[in-house]
Amino acid sequence: MDAPADVRFYFDLASVESYLVAEHVLDALAVVAEWQPVLRDRLPGPSAETARCGTEREVFVVELARRAAALGVQTLQWPGAWPELDSGHAMLAATYAKSIGRSVAFSQAAFRQIFAAGRDPADSDTLVIAGAACEIHPRALLNALTLQSTARTLSEATATAADLGVRDTPAISVGEQVFHGEDELPAAAAAAERALARAARG
Repeated sequence: MDAPADVRFYFDLASVESYLVAEHVLDALAVVAEWQPVLRDRLPGPSAETARCGTEREVFVVELARRAAALGVQTLQWPGAWPELDSGHAMLAATYAKSIGRSVAFSQAAFRQIFAAGRDPADSDTLVIAGAACEIHPRALLNALTLQSTARTLSEATATAADLGVRDTPAISVGEQVFHGEDELPAAAAAAERALARAARG
């Protein structure tokens, strides 16, 4: 069902955990959330992905692979620079895709290029391939990366998310409630159901 206007899924295309949530958030929620691109490195909380190092990161990678298998998604492939990926251009592209009503289709395709094919999100070819999957013209997509209006929209969306309480990606907001990570997805789903019931009562 269509979402109440205050249910949103916040993501950064450099975040593998955002990818895993993106692969099943459409089924997990009783409503279709608005997909909102944000810049993870401008959010107030430390990134759970980039903070890990050494043995802790190795354990994290094994856990991610287990979670991916449980979701039935393709085997994770790691872009060479992960977890220190530069997603700036990718998030501008996602912001443009959102402006033309193709946020979900573009972002899913981009996530799969990055974490199922192991492509660098900073590579323009990665974005063009993802755009082609949802019929976004490559020239229009690449031009959007240069526009101040696109950068301003992304920056404002990130600031708004931070003000709401989004600390990291992935996150889901339902009204003023914010739920972080895959572990809190069931709680987000329950909150969305309650919001839907309230909306139905008028």
